[in-house]
Amino acid sequence: METPLELQIEKEFIQKSDRVKSVDFHPTQPWVLASLYSGTVCIWNYHSQTTEKSVKVTDSPVRTAKFVAREHWIVCGSDDKFIRVFDYNTMASVKEFEAHEDYIRSLAVHPTFPFVLTASDDKLIKLWDWEKNWECTQTFEGHSHYVMQSAFNPKDLNTFASASLDGTIQIWNMDSSAAKFTLDAHEKGINCIDYFITNDKVYLITGSDDFTVKVWDYETKTCVQILEGHTNNVTAVCFHPELRIIITASEDGTILIWNATTFRLQNTLSSGLERVWSIGYKKGSNQVAFGCDNGTLIVKIGNSSGCDSVNC
Repeated sequence: METPLELQIEKEFIQKSDRVKSVDFHPTQPWVLASLYSGTVCIWNYHSQTTEKSVKVTDSPVRTAKFVAREHWIVCGSDDKFIRVFDYNTMASVKEFEAHEDYIRSLAVHPTFPFVLTASDDKLIKLWDWEKNWECTQTFEGHSHYVMQSAFNPKDLNTFASASLDGTIQIWNMDSSAAKFTLDAHEKGINCIDYFITNDKVYLITGSDDFTVKVWDYETKTCVQILEGHTNNVTAVCFHPELRIIITASEDGTILIWNATTFRLQNTLSSGLERVWSIGYKKGSNQVAFGCDNGTLIVKIGNSSGCDSVNC
């Protein structure tokens, strides 16, 4: 049986700023996108340790921002209910429109189609098609409280999962406005959700205000593991497919790293930047970014030999 890696964690980049609500890596450039509670969006260059770009988006918190590299865009969602799109080369505005009737909590960009999913405090999830001038092509209704996050299923890109403060996970098909099924997942609100696949099996991870992280078997719809270790609300969960780890973050200021096979806790890292709000990873890399109260942190996660390659 494969023994778990002794993970070494190296803090590579720290950028102090106002509270960072979301982080996202560019797939090819040495850039991390940070959206700030103050209404600004920044691109940090973690090689040169400098600010690449910055734009004041709005006076409201920008809770979510994503790169759409194939269009050279940044897409942002904020508390003023607007989606805004910028060309990241010029920082010129490409599009802005009111998308929801309340705060926009998160965005998910479809890996291949020209689609963006938005989740909102108006209890709705909406699907937007940027090739149809950002037409809303589907509205998904079923949650009874704020929808905090949605995530596309990597094994079936026509389906996605959502997490809500109503304590449920809902699974949806993009072509239907009604949920395929609902799981009563946590006693308290769910802040975050992600898929992960191991040995061709699909799982879901959820993080909650009950301080726990739960792992769900997607097929049987059962909880197969509860990850306990945080001492405050769990704000972000992430499966890293190359490193085969689950990463969780919390308002307790810690980042926990779990083995995705045994579900054992492997590492505990203090952010050093107070509460942690978001996690982003770079595909094909061992770099992981965290958005925190006092700025952005990027770490390299490797094995005990100090090798930087994820394949070594």
